Amino acid sequence: MIERARSLSVLAIVLGGGLGLIAATQTWLNVVVDNGANQALEVTGSAALPLLTPLSLAAMALGVVLSLAGRILRYVFGVIAVIIGAALLVQTIPLLTAVPLAAVAPAITAATGISGDDAVSALVGSVTLTTWPIVALVAWVLLVVSGVFVLLTGSRWRTGSSRYRSGAPQHHAEGPLDAVDSWDELSRGDDPTS
Repeated sequence: MIERARSLSVLAIVLGGGLGLIAATQTWLNVVVDNGANQALEVTGSAALPLLTPLSLAAMALGVVLSLAGRILRYVFGVIAVIIGAALLVQTIPLLTAVPLAAVAPAITAATGISGDDAVSALVGSVTLTTWPIVALVAWVLLVVSGVFVLLTGSRWRTGSSRYRSGAPQHHAEGPLDAVDSWDELSRGDDPTS
């Protein structure tokens, strides 16, 4: 059961980060600019939330590294997963309730050349959401839940194999050492020439 917990935690964190990365490239908001021509603009997730792509990448990397981490680092990575998920939740929820001007202003400025909060606000005709912010919200909840799950079960996960530890005892064949054995002796801090 504990090995399954480790696999599920790693998979859920990588999946949450991957969904966030996919969502960053998709259209989150459709904005109609009321500039006489009623121009329609699409705002991607990364344009609406500038931290979306880097935090999603960090979550994916965190999930991969978590599969190799020791006991103490599991707790650290669990806390980081919760922080990343919570930070993205806090940034995404305002888009679902009332779209902040900061989320659409860069797209409007790029399309019209008009900047300034008052001028851009006057140009916003309507804003509609797509389903991608909701998908991203599910990914952030998954990150938070997975981070908490790591914190609760991480102490019972099995540690890595001893063959990756430099202090592990090595068995040597009797007789002369070849080049690879000599390098292994040097890696352990032993002098192969003695």
